[in-house]
Amino acid sequence: MDIQYHSKQTHHQNNFMPHIDLKNDFPGMRSALAYSPQTAAPMGELAEILLRSSEGLQPAERELIGMYVSYLNDCFYCHHSHGEIACIYLNGDRELVEQVRKDYTKANIPGKLKSLLVIAAKVQKGGKFVTTGDIDNARINGATDKDIHDTVLIAAAFCMFNRYVDGLATTTPTDMSSYPLRAMQVVEKGYGSHVYADKQPV
Repeated sequence: MDIQYHSKQTHHQNNFMPHIDLKNDFPGMRSALAYSPQTAAPMGELAEILLRSSEGLQPAERELIGMYVSYLNDCFYCHHSHGEIACIYLNGDRELVEQVRKDYTKANIPGKLKSLLVIAAKVQKGGKFVTTGDIDNARINGATDKDIHDTVLIAAAFCMFNRYVDGLATTTPTDMSSYPLRAMQVVEKGYGSHVYADKQPV
């Protein structure tokens, strides 16, 4: 499988060990979760609720929001991981995922999702950047209060996830063919403890 990816992030973390001994050789978020199962459990529950619900926003849309925020945060591991999950939900449409990542305004996605990505990008900068105009525009494009709530929470949660991954300098795989394998595991089984307790897919 020949997969081409692009990222604005330089792989500075690949030249160093994680900042602390995480006591495992898992990649990215999985390594941090395995190190601290007590905090991993509620984080996994939050991810399961936010990213796999079909109430309002669909899983693909939720993953695209998380991917986009991760891209803005320059978290290589997270934006590629969640981009691959979104790609699976979108029946392999990697071109669309890349369009959302680079310039969602030109992507072939509904106006509602575009308006929600505006809000997500504002949350990434800071919650107070979101304006009543942003909310009104989302509503005009068909977003419900639940959609807006979940977008804000997904964006806020991914800021935490991204900083957790990069703040500990977790290992960022450069073998891009490994990302779809881990993504399929999440699509099939969810965000439970298996992502860090089981043998990693190869």
